[in-house]
Amino acid sequence: MNAFDEFNPLSVFVYFLAAAGIAMFASDPVLLSLSMLGSVLLYCIRTRSSQRGTHLFSLMLFIGLSLINPLFQHNGVTVLFVLNDNPVTLEALLYGISAAAMIVSVLYWFRSFSAIITSDKLLYLFGLVSSKLALLVSMALRYVPLFKAQAKNVDAAQRAMGQYREDNVIDAIRLKLSVFSIMVSWALENGIVTADSMAARGYGIGKRTCFSPYRFRGKDALLTILTLLSGAAVCILMGLGHLDFNYYPATDPLLFTPARAAAYGAYLLLCLLPSLIEIGDALKWQYLRSKM
Repeated sequence: MNAFDEFNPLSVFVYFLAAAGIAMFASDPVLLSLSMLGSVLLYCIRTRSSQRGTHLFSLMLFIGLSLINPLFQHNGVTVLFVLNDNPVTLEALLYGISAAAMIVSVLYWFRSFSAIITSDKLLYLFGLVSSKLALLVSMALRYVPLFKAQAKNVDAAQRAMGQYREDNVIDAIRLKLSVFSIMVSWALENGIVTADSMAARGYGIGKRTCFSPYRFRGKDALLTILTLLSGAAVCILMGLGHLDFNYYPATDPLLFTPARAAAYGAYLLLCLLPSLIEIGDALKWQYLRSKM
């Protein structure tokens, strides 16, 4: 069982917004390292498997992004070596590593977000803002699998009619475009039918109520409060300039001031919150099983 899934979608959305948002605007290497730690740990705990393909892709992406910056950006005072008459500097390499850490950690955050916030939870969140927006999102999400399935049917019908020629690339491209044109017409026609159906059911005439299985409980309030407090502490210290870190022209020394230590502690708590919840729930489950 994934304990973090049981929290209210609004609390979970606020958490991921704070955790990933701070990482996207941070330049401090310690904050980025904490973001990487929390995002990877949560993903590993939730999947409960090695997921070697995902981790291998992330590792290759991290290495590639780290090396791209020093190859194209030559600012910095510490020259490591010269490649094709272009200096490769330590500062550019460190900046590339920090940017790669930010991108990879945010990707891990959104992998967990997409696994936790399912389509029904997403509709619940949009429904809190606007019922019409929720309806629009639900229709868009519905048409994605329908569009793919209908495209396969049309393509299969075209093949059965002998329209494809394996040895002619131009004809194949033309017929693919024909399938796409058919699908656009199909989607527009179905949209009109759906709109007429909603109008026939009286949608938009008066105020409507909606059912939601999600309730905002005490643990949801606690998670939201911890998220807002820790996230606000980091954002305030970041806004005051206590977490500024420059890579050019020379990398700043990493000084552990009281303000930095407070920000690191607050962000560490923020990044580890869902992992601690998952671990605590697993330990509780193991304890209860031992008493059987």
